[in-house]
Amino acid sequence: MFSIATYFSVQYLVVLLPAAFGLYAVLPQKGRRWVLLGASYAFFWAVSGKLLVYLLFSTLSIHHLGLWMGRLQAGRDQALAAAPKEERKALRARWQRRLTGVVAFGVVLHLGILLTVKYTPFFATNLNHLFQALGLGWQVRIPAFLLPIGISFYTLQGVAYCFDVYRGKIPADGNLLRLALFMSFFPQIMEGPICRYGDTAQRLWEAPPVAWENFLFGAQRILWGMMKKMVVADRLNLFIRQVFWNYAEYDGLVIALAAVAYTLQLYMDFSGTMDLALGSGQLFGVTLPENFRRPFFSRTIGEFWRRWHITLGTWFKDYVFYPVSLARPMKRLTTWGRKHLGPHYGPLLAGSVALFCVWLGNGLWHGAGWHYIFFGMYHFFWILLENLTEPVTLRWARRFHVNREALPYRIFQMVRTGILVCVGELFFRADGLRAGLAMFSKMLTQFSLATVKDGTIFTLGMDKRDCLVVALVVLVMLVVGVLQERGHGIRQNLARRSLAAQFAAGYALILSIVILGAYGVGYAPVDPIYAQF
Repeated sequence: MFSIATYFSVQYLVVLLPAAFGLYAVLPQKGRRWVLLGASYAFFWAVSGKLLVYLLFSTLSIHHLGLWMGRLQAGRDQALAAAPKEERKALRARWQRRLTGVVAFGVVLHLGILLTVKYTPFFATNLNHLFQALGLGWQVRIPAFLLPIGISFYTLQGVAYCFDVYRGKIPADGNLLRLALFMSFFPQIMEGPICRYGDTAQRLWEAPPVAWENFLFGAQRILWGMMKKMVVADRLNLFIRQVFWNYAEYDGLVIALAAVAYTLQLYMDFSGTMDLALGSGQLFGVTLPENFRRPFFSRTIGEFWRRWHITLGTWFKDYVFYPVSLARPMKRLTTWGRKHLGPHYGPLLAGSVALFCVWLGNGLWHGAGWHYIFFGMYHFFWILLENLTEPVTLRWARRFHVNREALPYRIFQMVRTGILVCVGELFFRADGLRAGLAMFSKMLTQFSLATVKDGTIFTLGMDKRDCLVVALVVLVMLVVGVLQERGHGIRQNLARRSLAAQFAAGYALILSIVILGAYGVGYAPVDPIYAQF
C-alpha cells in the first residue's frame, strides 16, 4: 500500500503534493474542489488506512448535529415571532435547553471517542495500581485501541464547529462535501493548525485559481520548514535520545543541555511542520491560521503560550476558559471577590479556576501520562503566579525606577522565561514523571563541567560539526526573528526583488537542506513530534 509517514517524506513532497497541485492548476473550479477533497482523503488513507472510519464518522456526525441545531434555531425563531411578547422569555428558555442538549450530546460524543481511544489504557493502568495499593485482588483488563493520526486535531475542529453553530456565529452547513473538506484538508489534518470553520471552509470550497505569488510564497515557506526540521530538529535527535534514554549515566550539565536541545528540537520540528502545512495551503490559495509567532521572544510564560501553538491556545480560551469563567457560579464568585479583594485579585478567583481547567485539559490533550498532567500544572502554576504578582512587580519597578521596557530588562525576562520553558519541556519529554523528577534533581545536585572539559559531550550523538551547523542555522533564524519582531516582512521584501534574486534565495534554501540536512548513514528521519498528540 502507498503509505505516507510524515509531511517530510518523499511520498508527500515528491508524489502527493505535486500531483494534487498539478491537477488543481489545470482543472476548473468544480474539479479543483474534488482534487482537494480526493487528495485529503487519499492522504489520510495513506497515513492511517482503515482508521479513516474515525474521520468519516466524525464528519457525518457533526454535519448531522449542525443541521439538527439549525432546525431548532429556525423553529425557535418562528415560535418567537408568533408568540406574544410576555411569553417570549419562557419560550426562548425552552428552545435554548433543547439546543444546549444537542450541543452537549455532540461534545460528549466526540470528546468521549477521543478519551476512550486515547486515555482508557492510562486510566485502566492507574486503576489497577490503586487496587493493588489497597490490597484488593481486582484487576481491570487494559484495552488497546488503534489511534488514527490527527484525531486530537480534527476532533477539536469538529467540537468548535458544533459550538459555533450553537452560538449562532456560523450557520449550519448543509453541504456535506464542504464540511468534509474543512475537516480533512490534508496539509493540516495531521498536526494542525486547528482551524475554525469560518476561517477556512468557504475559501477551500471556492478553490481559487493558482496564482504566482501564492506559489512563490508557499514554496518558500515549505523550504523554510524543511530546513528547520531536517537540518536542526533531526540533527538534535541523536543527542536527545541518548541522554533521555540513559539519563542515569550523565551529570546535571548534560541533562540541562539535553533539555535545551529538546526545547529547540520541539520548536524546530513543530514550527517547521507548520511552515510546511501553511506553505502547502498557500499553494492552493488557502491561508491557514498561524500557529507560532516567535515564542522565544516572550517575556512571560503567559505570553509564551500566546505565541506557541496559537490555535490550540485560542481553542481552549474560547471553548473552555470563557465558558467556565462566565458560568453563573463563577460570576457570583467574581462579584464577591471584587467586593472583598479588589478589582485585580477579585476576578482572579474565577479566572484561576478557568485557568486550571485549561491547563489540565492542555496537559491531557498532549498525552496520557502523569508527566503530561504535571506539564500542564507546571505552566498553570507559573501563569497564576505571574497574575498574582503583577501588582507587586509594578510597585517594585516604580519604587526602584526600573524601566521595564529597557532592553536589558527585556532580555532578562526572555532568558528567565526560556529557562522555565526548558524545565517544563524536560518533564514533557521524559519517560514518565519519575524520570522527569530524577533528571531535574540531577540538574540541581550533580551539575558538573567535566563532560565539556574532556570532550565527552561531543560523543553523545553530535560532534563539533553538528553543533556548528545547529548554531549557524539557529543564528540565521534568530536574525530573521529579530527582523520580523521589528515589523520587517522578509518574504514581501523579497517578492519586490528581481526574479533572479527570488530564485537565488530559493536555491540557497535548497542547497542548505541538501548540504546540511541530517540524513544518510547514522541518521534516521524523525516522525513529526506533534503528530502523536
